[in-house]
Amino acid sequence: MATANGRTAEQVRLDIEAERERLANALEDVRAGMDVNAKLKGKVPAAAAGALALGFVVSGGIGATMRLLMRRSREDRTKARFGPFSFGDRD
Repeated sequence: MATANGRTAEQVRLDIEAERERLANALEDVRAGMDVNAKLKGKVPAAAAGALALGFVVSGGIGATMRLLMRRSREDRTKARFGPFSFGDRD
């Protein structure tokens, strides 16, 4: 029994089965391409260490620079020192 386009039911079933196979293969390719864990598996410790070091340097670098710049404006002439306390004049 031929359909309107001249194909039999068996030919249509075979085409549908072939299309399912192509879609399944394409889906596997997409899943493999999106697997971030596989791509970063060996690089995670290095990336985490790099991020930690970068954060430490950036936060410490900003803090040290501000401490250096602000200390100059807060320096005073010490008149007396008693343990951790000191007394002085500020201009």
